[in-house]
Amino acid sequence: MSETRLADLEVKCAYLERTLSELSDVVWRQQQQLDALSDAYRHLKDRVAADPGLVDAARNDRPPHY
Repeated sequence: MSETRLADLEVKCAYLERTLSELSDVVWRQQQQLDALSDAYRHLKDRVAADPGLVDAARNDRPPHY
């Protein structure tokens, strides 16, 4: 294998390693966002289940004629 070809392969490998590292960072940040959204969803779901009036005000506020 010639020196030029070996150097080209080393450069390509370095670029691929850098790209892999960048993609890994993106996936990690996305997972952090998914975890945060999942926690927020769970919190809201529990809150609505505990007090249905948060979603349907008619359950808590009856008209004066009742």
